[in-house]
Amino acid sequence: MGRAKLPRKSTSIDMTAMCDVAFLLLSFFILTTKFKPSEAIAVTIPKSVAAKVAPTKDIVQVIIDKDGKVFLEMDDEEVKETMANTLNTTKNLGLDVKAFKKSPFFGASFGGLKAFLALPEDQRKGNLLPGIPVKDSSNNELTEWMTLVRDAYQGKKPNLLLKGDNLAKFPAFKSVITAFKKNDFLKFQMVTNPEAVPVGTELWKKAQSGEKREE
Repeated sequence: MGRAKLPRKSTSIDMTAMCDVAFLLLSFFILTTKFKPSEAIAVTIPKSVAAKVAPTKDIVQVIIDKDGKVFLEMDDEEVKETMANTLNTTKNLGLDVKAFKKSPFFGASFGGLKAFLALPEDQRKGNLLPGIPVKDSSNNELTEWMTLVRDAYQGKKPNLLLKGDNLAKFPAFKSVITAFKKNDFLKFQMVTNPEAVPVGTELWKKAQSGEKREE
């Protein structure tokens, strides 16, 4: 006697719950993702083989763009407040201390600093600014800036970074290095775009975890 054949039914899977989870995850990533803002100073940095991660605190970074214009970035607002007060006292510039503290970078001569701080954010772009004067060796204002930095840190050494564009000319770099030396800043770190990172190094581990950092 033959076996009775059971009628086959198509398998039905309810995907409603999975779709809900997928949309919840998508909403979470959209709401929590922070997009990198456009840089005020456009710089194409050179590539290098690096094994060390750039510091993220107590940063004093000098930037040289492709035209040789120099800019200064700092992250410590207390240090910037001290510098602003010193400039107002020694040079009588009448700077807005609050605006000075909140400014992410500086790119003007001391004489034009007050006007620089008054600029709206959309006009505070590297290509629209003169930069800190350094090209004339007799008037290298970056030397004075680095003196302000040194005094404001009160003997502590900040993490000094130098970020230069691939197309920047040597004289601009020389002027920056001269300003460092005159203020006894003899060690600094070049910011480059790392490639072929040695396996097992700190930067390699960062890359494996999905973080991309400049060095």
